[in-house]
Amino acid sequence: MKSIPSYFDERQYAHEPHQELHNGGWATYAEKSSRAGTIAAGLANLNPARDFGLGPLLDVHDGGYVDFLRIAHSEWIAAGREGDAIGYTWPVVRRRELKLDRIDAKLGRYSFDAATPIAEGTWVASYWSAQTALTALAALLDGEASTSFALCRPPGHHAGRDYCGGYCYLNNAAIAAQRARRQGRRVAILDLDYHHGNGTQDIFYDDPDIFFASIHADPVTDYPFFWGHADERGEGTGEGKTLNLPLPRGTDVMGYQEALGVALNAIAAHQADLIVLSFGADTFEDDPISYFRLRKDDYPKIAARVASLELPILVIMEGGYAVDALGLNVEAFLAGLSA
Repeated sequence: MKSIPSYFDERQYAHEPHQELHNGGWATYAEKSSRAGTIAAGLANLNPARDFGLGPLLDVHDGGYVDFLRIAHSEWIAAGREGDAIGYTWPVVRRRELKLDRIDAKLGRYSFDAATPIAEGTWVASYWSAQTALTALAALLDGEASTSFALCRPPGHHAGRDYCGGYCYLNNAAIAAQRARRQGRRVAILDLDYHHGNGTQDIFYDDPDIFFASIHADPVTDYPFFWGHADERGEGTGEGKTLNLPLPRGTDVMGYQEALGVALNAIAAHQADLIVLSFGADTFEDDPISYFRLRKDDYPKIAARVASLELPILVIMEGGYAVDALGLNVEAFLAGLSA
């Protein structure tokens, strides 16, 4: 079994919010730094991230949004607040560009939920999470590896072009996919997180060149609720380049594999020559905030199905909150890719 090169930067630990609003009350922040630590501890071939600068980030994200992320917490503190910055008012209709001075207004303008606070170290961690994805991608583009793993934390797939949400600030998968496209690659994004990657979908929804397929919990019952329904297929020149495969709570490996076959056939039909795979281990049966029934031994089988396409694969870490089992589940998935 070959060792898959993996990438991480310890500055990603800097993001440490204290709490989030969850199911009507304050809860301990679930996307804790120990998630990354338990994964990193099990990786045999772990390498540092390189710095590719702001350019690739701004090729995906709005400049005003990136500026906001960089200074939001300092503005929060300057306004006399304590702790983490978090919004409470959102423009659900007639969202438009306005000159907003107060940090509370900016938080609403650039976010979509109250589960994604901005802490003192959020920008630094998010920046290096994106650089980690770009470094892992470079190993593929340079021919150094056929599969690579980016231990991204914070995760990214809920972040849109100009908004954060779902514990996500910069969309690592979208940033990597866009850079690969700039290098002449034909990219498919496969999202295997329990929750729909609404930010990734939004960024490429009218794009004819990047295919997005997602297998996730039915948004009728699960976050992010408003996106990820089966009738969302892209628009304009991107129509047909989005494939959503929502599944009911309680889905086990048999139901999951059936949906995966549909997604892989669509990726083959797109004639992709590189896969960006958003991997969330929150599909695990004991995940505290998710409701699929995948077991550790299922992950190598799922990964082997993806590997059967015989394409370069960039795996980007997304969710997974059963911290004690998280490292083993990630190892199992990567083992299936490298078998």
